[in-house]
Amino acid sequence: MAEDLNLTSLKPAQSRKDRKRVGRGIGSGKGRYSGRGIKGQKSRAGSHKMRAGFEGGQMPIYMRLGKLRGATSKDAMPIGPFRTSTAPINVGSLDRFEDGAEVTPESLVEKGLLKNTKTDVKLLGNGELKKKLTIRVHGISATAREKVEQAGGTVSLLKEPKVKKRKKHAKPKPAAAAPAAEAAETPETDAPVAENAAPEPEQADQAEEQAPEEE
Repeated sequence: MAEDLNLTSLKPAQSRKDRKRVGRGIGSGKGRYSGRGIKGQKSRAGSHKMRAGFEGGQMPIYMRLGKLRGATSKDAMPIGPFRTSTAPINVGSLDRFEDGAEVTPESLVEKGLLKNTKTDVKLLGNGELKKKLTIRVHGISATAREKVEQAGGTVSLLKEPKVKKRKKHAKPKPAAAAPAAEAAETPETDAPVAENAAPEPEQADQAEEQAPEEE
């Protein structure tokens, strides 16, 4: 027969473990240094609030290793601080859907093809597809689109594809020294003589000598 329930026989349904009491004397097992040891950074207050990747002041591993080359803009993938990525799904793995079903990121999670919907989904063309499906994903390759349409399905994108920006090539500026060089090469032309210009002194004397002979 079970014992009568009273205040002296009360027990928890599950045994509880006593909490660790530190700094309560050497006899407690966690006295004096309270389990932190003697001196050092980790014996100080607040030492266990170090950020991830902190290595005590030495050069951390993420700064010692080399980095990938390339742009670090928001559109760069997968390089840079704004790196983006997509979850690849091949058309060959869509056979587990019924004919005429709608394929979305949520349905891919239900079928176990996708872990979660936080990452964009891109459909790739590896494998064969024989079912007519309505597919709604963030991106799709040209091969995958061709196979889906051949099977009678349709594709609609949840995100508009990015248009690649074309680099504008700077036009060469005309050389400013070219006109000056052409002007220097052309020979100087003699200035036109005015009709009413005064004759030189030698010519004037010859004209006076010829005048009495004609008379």
